[in-house]
This record gives sequence, structure tokens and C-alpha cells, in this order.
Amino acid sequence: MFENLTGRLAGVIKTLRGEARLTESNIQQALREIRLALLEADVALPVVKDFIASIKEKAVGHEVMTSLTPGQALVGIVHQELISIMGGMKADLNLSTAPPAVILMAGLQGAGKTTSSGKLAKWLMDQKKKKVLLVSCDIYRPAAIQQLELLAQQINADFFPVQTGQRPGEIGASALDHARRHHHDVVIVDTAGRLGIDEAMMREISELETLLKPIETLFVVDAMQGQDAGNTAKAFSDALPLTGVILTKLDGDSRGGAALSVKQVTGKPIKFVGIAEKLTGLEAFHPDRMASRILGMGDVLGLIEEAQRSADQQEAEKLMKKMKSGKAFDLDDFKAQFQQMRNMGGMSALMDKLPAQISQAAQNVKVDDKVINRTEGIINSMTPQERAKPDILKASRKRRIAAGAGVSVQEVNRLLAQFEQARKMMKMMNKGGMAKMMRGLKGILPRFQ
Repeated sequence: MFENLTGRLAGVIKTLRGEARLTESNIQQALREIRLALLEADVALPVVKDFIASIKEKAVGHEVMTSLTPGQALVGIVHQELISIMGGMKADLNLSTAPPAVILMAGLQGAGKTTSSGKLAKWLMDQKKKKVLLVSCDIYRPAAIQQLELLAQQINADFFPVQTGQRPGEIGASALDHARRHHHDVVIVDTAGRLGIDEAMMREISELETLLKPIETLFVVDAMQGQDAGNTAKAFSDALPLTGVILTKLDGDSRGGAALSVKQVTGKPIKFVGIAEKLTGLEAFHPDRMASRILGMGDVLGLIEEAQRSADQQEAEKLMKKMKSGKAFDLDDFKAQFQQMRNMGGMSALMDKLPAQISQAAQNVKVDDKVINRTEGIINSMTPQERAKPDILKASRKRRIAAGAGVSVQEVNRLLAQFEQARKMMKMMNKGGMAKMMRGLKGILPRFQ
């Protein structure tokens, strides 16, 4: 995510060295680099101009603290300005109304409204403990209603059935009545994809908005559209009283133009971002964390939150009890650690949130999801006895396991070596030797080849 922008901005630090004060002349080159980086990232030109002017105003005359380099001082100012153009504060979903709170989803065809409706429902159920009703007013796209119904089944949300021949207004009114009678907290209304220039479709969604009186009208837009995402959102904002934006497919956006342009162009905050295809792949948008990720500082807070959400507490407690009782750490436990990683979105999602230097180092040693899948495949090819007692694995057993997993015997040996390292670490942890454990950690990552 944002690889190009992060790479360019990282170079800015290196252009400023040994100055005690930031002046117009010594930051000229750095500002030029930042401008080019933003334009390459497909950020809207008015946003770039305002951004550069604001940085210049704050930077010129800025005293450099003795503990910082001039480059770091400028990056601090850039960080603050990035937060500012993305909205400053985190914008929460407003549900403070008499239930049911209606959330209307609007956007272009193919932006990801239906999937985002399912993701948002799951987020509300998991994070806010809300009773959610999903309803589709998309009577035009083939199987759009069935798609939303399928998503509702996957996340165990309620779905409002649609009768053949019903108009969007009728569906919306019936769904609202149903939600009141069945005490739903939130109704998420998925609408048909439309073009801004399509007068009839825009009129239809305006009528739907007037009828349902949603507390939130969210515009769903594809992040990979770049600055055009901001322009599209502006056209919708003029026709509808939008309250916020959901940026989808952010994991595929290496530039970041949409994330940086949308708030300033529309005046509407980004409330959620889609960061993966799976139904848990929706995150509340934090401008400060996103700014840190863009500047290569990572999003460690986001990583901790994800770990807390995804971690299986029971499994973790089971492992701790096992270690305390002195029982050996076995290959089933090793596999469980990989499964926890997958629950957190896989290696690529973790790498995105790590500071740039660490994620680059990890990429250099090829720690990827394919390696994890292969590792799990090797462990699955073993018998329960072999997983519990890896010491019994001799040459003939290794050949059988390698054939079963479709890998070479060398890969089986490599896995066993990694496991042995992990086992040593667990023993150190049990004995309280944190310093020893950290030294042991160095030997594990490079073994992923």
C-alpha cells in the first residue's frame, strides 16, 4: 500500500543534512521532491498546491531541535500536514438516533458497495454489538440481491427478502417497517450503482434518501481511481447529503492519491477503508495512522488492535498453561501460531502495518503467505504422533511427509530447523530469559527462504 509515495518521501530526509534552521533555500529541493511524489501518487493538483504552501509556511524559520536532523524535522511537519489533509481527527460512524439507524450506501457501478455493506454489517456486529438488517434496493444488476443475501448468511446478519417487481422506494419503506417491528439497531441499505450523469438514477437515490432519512449516507469509492475518486465523490456530494466516504480496494492502491484527495475535495471525511477481500477486511480510518504508514513509520497501534481482535484467547491460554506445566512445545502449537497469523490477514497485511525498514527486511528474507501455506501443508502431512514427537522423524518418514505435501525433503528439514529454534525460544520464555529469547529470535526469520 502506497509503496511509491513512501519510497519518494523517504528520500526527502536524505536531502537535508546539518542545518540548524529550516530556511526557504535549504528546503526548496525537499519541497520539490514532495510535490513530485504527490503528483506521481495521483493526488489532485489543488490539494498538492495547498499542501506544499502549508508545509512551506510552517517549515520556514522552524528551529531544528538538537536531537533531530533537519530532514526529520521536515518529516514531522509533513506528517502533521498529511493528518490535516486526510481529516485531522478520526470520524466516527454516527448512530445516535432512535433505532433503527439507517445507513445508505451510494456510489458508482463496481466500486464495491454490496461487499462493503456486508463488511460494514460484520464490523457493526463485532465491534459495536449491533443487531443489523441488510436490505438491497438494487433491482437492476443481475443477482445483486442474491449476492447481498449470501453475504448476510456468511456473517449471520438478518436479510430483508425482496419481492419480484418491487421498486426501490417500496423495498426501503417495507424494510424500515420490518426493522422497527423486529427491533433492529441498524439498517444498511445497498443501492444500485449509478453514474453521476445518469439523471434518472440520481433522482431515484435522492427520493430514497428523502424517504428513509438515513443518519449516515456513505459514498463508496474505489481507491485505485486516484484523484478521479475525489471528483466523483464531489459530484455525488452535490446531489446527496453525504456524511462520509468508504475507500475500497486500498490494499491494491500503491499510489495513495484517493486517500489524500477525497477529504479536501469533498469536505466529507473518510470513515472506513477496505483493506482486503474477505469480510473482515474493513477498518475504521485513522488519519494519523495512515499518515504514519505513508511516511514508512508503520501502524503499530493498528497491528496491536488487529492482534487483540483476531487472537484466540483460549488457544493462547492453553499454550501458556502447557509451557508453565513444563510440557514440550510441539508441531501442533507451531501450526497454531501460523493460523493466528492468517487470522490477522496474512503476512502481507502484517507487513503493511510494520515500519518500512522492518517490512523491507522481512521481504528480503521472503517471509510470505506461500511459505506459511507450505509450512502448514508439511505439518498436515504428518501423523498426530509425529507432530507430538518430532524427534522420531527419520529419513524414511521425512520422504513420506515431503511426498504427501508436494515439497522436497530439504524443505521438511528446514521446517524442523525453524521449529527447533521456536522450541528453544519457548523454553527461554518459560525460564524468564527475555534477553536470551530476543537473541534466539534473530535466528528464526532468515531461515524463511
